[in-house]
Amino acid sequence: QVQLQESGPGLVKPSQTLSLTCTVSGGSITTKFYYWSWSRRPPGKGLEWIGYIAYSGTTYYSPSLKSRTSISRDTSKNQFTLQLSSVTPEDTAVYYCAARRRGGTFAYWGQGTQVTVSS
Repeated sequence: QVQLQESGPGLVKPSQTLSLTCTVSGGSITTKFYYWSWSRRPPGKGLEWIGYIAYSGTTYYSPSLKSRTSISRDTSKNQFTLQLSSVTPEDTAVYYCAARRRGGTFAYWGQGTQVTVSS
């Protein structure tokens, strides 16, 4: 059973960079079965996909967030990290990491972590 856990600051100031880490247990982030993904749910809105990092280290981002997003990984710690730059209050959301199957469906989710952008 793969388990994912998000961690990072719950409060970020406008114009700063949001940084979250997802720690994976029960499976390796270098496995070819999954793409390691980030998504978010702003208050009162639907789930928005941010991007993912593949087993090879290749990254894919949502076009609407691509210019501000970077996803990286640390295979020695079995972790992958989201960085979102130049944040505004519109980036306030619950952020989730997940294991996405190659067919597009999601197999496992983290519990989510609230990030608020405010001065």
